[in-house]
Amino acid sequence: MTLAIDPEILAAAQPIQLLALDVDGILSDGQLYFDNQGEEIKAFNSLDGHGIKMLQASGVKVAIITGRTSNIVAKRASQLDIDLVLQGREDKLLALFELTQHMQIGWAQMAYMGDDWPDLAAIIKVGLGITVPNAASGLATHCQYLTQRSGGQGAVREVCDLIMQAQGSWQLALQPYLNTDLPTIS
Repeated sequence: MTLAIDPEILAAAQPIQLLALDVDGILSDGQLYFDNQGEEIKAFNSLDGHGIKMLQASGVKVAIITGRTSNIVAKRASQLDIDLVLQGREDKLLALFELTQHMQIGWAQMAYMGDDWPDLAAIIKVGLGITVPNAASGLATHCQYLTQRSGGQGAVREVCDLIMQAQGSWQLALQPYLNTDLPTIS
């Protein structure tokens, strides 16, 4: 099974070598939770996490760029083997520029996924600009792709699958899960 995606979107996703993600509203639902001690709490979607792992296994790098700074984000990035983590970065476009230099890739080889106006310059500049249905009102008009799922609810997984489909690696990524052979029972 493959996703039914517009051919223009698939063409834009085909050269992607880096998927850069905002956190609040993309990897999480955008809500800010605090415990009684004032510590921040975030919920991350396990579908997104597995999609990120599959995408990285296909050869596409993943980066996190967020305006906030959080130990929780660093811990989640570590769990997902994401080594490109830029926290406390309000200027997302400048952060992306630094990644183009670090990775020696062009803008067309980058996808960026954000949900609010501070993400706009990055969304417009990259080869594939993406947002979610629960983004700031009007932001979607500036994006090439609007996910079906909301931020924190599997939207990142949807994009990971899209990129792998465009690059022809999605079916290969599914192969380990299609093995129905059982060990012999004596």
